[in-house]
Amino acid sequence: MNKQLLETYSDYLMSSFSYTTATGLSLLVEGEISHDKVTRFLSGEDFTSAKLWEIVKPTVREIESEEGVIIFDDTIEEKPSTDENEIVSWHYDHSKGRTLKGINIITALYYSNGVRVPIVYDLIRKTKTEIDKKTGKEKRVSEKTKNGQYREMLKICIKNNIRFKYVLNDVWYASSENMMYVKKEMKKDFIMPIKTNRKIALSSQDKLNGKYVTVSDLELKEGTTYKIYIEAVEFPLLLIKQIFRNDDGSQGILYLVSSDLTLTYNKITTIYQKRWKVEEYHKSLKQHVSLCKSPTKRVRTQSNHIFASIYAFCKLEFLSIKAKVNQTALRSKIYISANRAAFEELENMKACFAMKF
Repeated sequence: MNKQLLETYSDYLMSSFSYTTATGLSLLVEGEISHDKVTRFLSGEDFTSAKLWEIVKPTVREIESEEGVIIFDDTIEEKPSTDENEIVSWHYDHSKGRTLKGINIITALYYSNGVRVPIVYDLIRKTKTEIDKKTGKEKRVSEKTKNGQYREMLKICIKNNIRFKYVLNDVWYASSENMMYVKKEMKKDFIMPIKTNRKIALSSQDKLNGKYVTVSDLELKEGTTYKIYIEAVEFPLLLIKQIFRNDDGSQGILYLVSSDLTLTYNKITTIYQKRWKVEEYHKSLKQHVSLCKSPTKRVRTQSNHIFASIYAFCKLEFLSIKAKVNQTALRSKIYISANRAAFEELENMKACFAMKF
């Protein structure tokens, strides 16, 4: 990898407010870097999650702590006008309740001492085709499941000796297999929500006798912890009911389970609140580092642009911490400076040609 060109390209992604192209970067640096050189950079080799870890590892070592958390989530970079391939495909977006065409990115985000660092990421690659039983039409499918990728990525985090205490994720990764993997295989604890139709037992004896009820059947009190047992999970969990207000004023309810039986209700909710950091990360990728502003067409150039955007996020995160302003304020400052430069250039051109109205 051309590290110097990665620095320039990622700076371009951080400072751009429109589409990011090889031609655009070449023009910005007044031809010092040719269009062809940028194109070769994006298409020459695969930029991988392992390479990202090499780059961010020194920073992780500086900020990591035993109280760190690893947050798993995925997001979709919409590509409605781009031809389908193994990474540009149709994915169901749970937050929007509909299927979107784009690239589905899974990230393990490390959060410690106020710093967010993506440490492992993967793309959903739909490399196979099959006939949809409902529609009778051919569709692309992945040979891996998201939950399988979740476990593979967590294994990498452990292999890289990252210090953390809890794994946090949303309800879509709250399978019994994942719970068992985190606690029994990886020797870590987790906090994650479960669906209201999840079957639970209220005692070890009930579990032994197969006496289960659904979460929705229980009258749980907010502020109270309940020791429960889940099918296919060998160890007890703490269950809480959290009531919160949505942005639109409506009421929401989360049923959270924790494998750490020493936690209080307040501790569980406080720790799980950190999961919001991955939502901020996704928002920043799309709004601040040009994730969705590249017209690349091929699998390698598309995936390498994503790598550069993730790296650009890391740079913006560290810069915002040093400057003691959030990323939105930092980007606004860049935008105002760019506007000011454009305004001054226009005034100079008017003066040069003695334009009067």
